[in-house]
Amino acid sequence: MKYYSLNKQSPDVDFKEATIKGQAPDKGLYFPHTIPVHEQSFFRNIEQYSNEEIAFRLIQPYVAGTIPDDALQGIVKETINFPIPLVPVNDGIYSLELFHGPTLAFKDVGARFMSRCLGYFAHERSEKVVVLVATSGDTGGAVAHGFYDVPGVEVVILYPSGKVSSVQEKQLTTLGKNIHALEVTGTFDDCQQMVKQAFADEDLTKKIFLTSANSINVARWLPQQFYYVLAWKQWADKTNPPVISVPSGNFGNICAGLLAHISGLPVKHFIAACNANAVVPSFLDSGEYQPKKAVATISNAMDVGNPSNFVRILELFHHKLGDLRKVLTGYSISDDETRATLKEVYQQHKYLPDPHGAVGYLALQRYLQQHAGDKGMFLETAHPVKFYDVVEPVINETVPVPAAIEEQLKLTKKSSLIAPDYAALKDDLLGRY
Repeated sequence: MKYYSLNKQSPDVDFKEATIKGQAPDKGLYFPHTIPVHEQSFFRNIEQYSNEEIAFRLIQPYVAGTIPDDALQGIVKETINFPIPLVPVNDGIYSLELFHGPTLAFKDVGARFMSRCLGYFAHERSEKVVVLVATSGDTGGAVAHGFYDVPGVEVVILYPSGKVSSVQEKQLTTLGKNIHALEVTGTFDDCQQMVKQAFADEDLTKKIFLTSANSINVARWLPQQFYYVLAWKQWADKTNPPVISVPSGNFGNICAGLLAHISGLPVKHFIAACNANAVVPSFLDSGEYQPKKAVATISNAMDVGNPSNFVRILELFHHKLGDLRKVLTGYSISDDETRATLKEVYQQHKYLPDPHGAVGYLALQRYLQQHAGDKGMFLETAHPVKFYDVVEPVINETVPVPAAIEEQLKLTKKSSLIAPDYAALKDDLLGRY
């Protein structure tokens, strides 16, 4: 499989180069030259296959030629070695729980898959790979756990001091070994700017093999297809495919779902469930794409004013808005509506979503009210304990802490404090590697 840049100004690459580079030299996102279409019998008989077989069949065409099948099967097995259950909430709505991985967030699947692919490529090169990433919270934890103890890969995570939750900080600072946390006395924007400067510094990149674990990387984007097909495996009424509501910020997750659908997965309709950052719902309504400065909400992982991955969705549909509208509807849900939905779902159905899941639930409910006879699922992208500061005041209860996190909260933080200054980062990297 070859990948091309959506900016069309860079050479084609294979999966290995797309993973290592992350982004094309012309700053475009990489996109596969062909979309594999699976036999309908595969989806019709999906319950006959193990989860590992399903995931391998989905990803193999994208990786072919860069990782041998036996090694890829091992990578896939380690990527999804935790449950991804479809849980009934009420008669017509189910929750696809994506928070059973080590950091209680949907990003675990992409981070684990990418880390093991990079580890394989690092072993091939007999050269240490240094993954450099800035985080405002969840990405750091998912990357840290995904890359933990992967041979040949070192990870340096920059995060803003005092500006991530206590749970998130413990997830990215307590592992040790090949995971190194730099606590920056500044903002997330400072962290991101320092990382960008590092990649642009030829003096540094000649001495250290740097790569990124950015969410636009094909090795983080493509394995998200696994969620949707594993949900179909669990969907009881195969004669009535589901409507799927996806909490959407940077649009990588829903883009993977649309990709799986184009590859043959039965889905009745997709919903882009957004908060007040409603650039895509507005585009679907008006036909005008107008990026805006992001506004802060209680579903903060979706606070994106110019979603990076939406260009991939447009490419999937050949930039034909009419075709996209047949498959995708967008909704914008306010913070007040999110809180009310959290409370209602918990009180009426004894199910506790996180704020992002609540946005997904309400968007799905609105769609189903207009489409009698349809049923659907929303993606529950994180455990509510990760947003306890939002959830607990709404339900007037303490969110139970899962055992794995409870143990981690007892561990000692290991981080190095540095100034929000690129020279400090460069000195640290050169001194470390």
